[in-house]
Amino acid sequence: MSRYKPPRRRGSTYITPEGEQRLRAELHQLWKVERPVVTNTVHEAAKNGDRSENGDYIYGKRRLREIDSRVRFLNKRLDELKVIDQIPADTGKIYFGARVSLEDEAGMEQHWRIVGPDEFDLQQGRLSMDSPMARALLGKRLDDEIRVQSPAGEKVYYVTDIRYGER
Repeated sequence: MSRYKPPRRRGSTYITPEGEQRLRAELHQLWKVERPVVTNTVHEAAKNGDRSENGDYIYGKRRLREIDSRVRFLNKRLDELKVIDQIPADTGKIYFGARVSLEDEAGMEQHWRIVGPDEFDLQQGRLSMDSPMARALLGKRLDDEIRVQSPAGEKVYYVTDIRYGER
C-alpha cells in the first residue's frame, strides 16, 4: 500500500479585515513575544550539559519547531489572502461577509456570518464560506429556501435577514 496522499484542496483566499488582524496578531505574538522566550530557555538549557535528559532543552526545541512551522504557514497564507472590506452593491443578496439569520421548519433561529476558512468559529457564529451551509447560502435572497444535507438528513432553512457591516 502506498503512502501517497493526494494534495488537499486549498481553502478560499478571502478574509475579513477582523480575521486578517487576528492572524497578524497571532504572527506577532509567536514571532516577537513567544519565540524569543523559548529560544532563551533552550539556550540556557543547552548550557547545562547533557541534552539527552534535559526536559527544558527537548521540549523547548519541540516548541520552537511548532512555532517556526506556524510562522511559515501564517507568512505564506497572509501573502495569498484577499481582504474583503467593501459592502457589495446588491445588499439584498448573500455574499462573503454577510450576516445572515435563518429559520428552520421548527421556527428555531440561527445567526451566521459568512467568513473565510481561516477565521471560522461556530461557537461565535462565524461560518466558513467553504462549508456546505455557506455554499448553499451564497447568492440567495431574503425569504429564499435553503436545503442542506447533514448527517441527520436534509435540513430546510429560510433566510429571514441579511445584513452587512457591524452587527
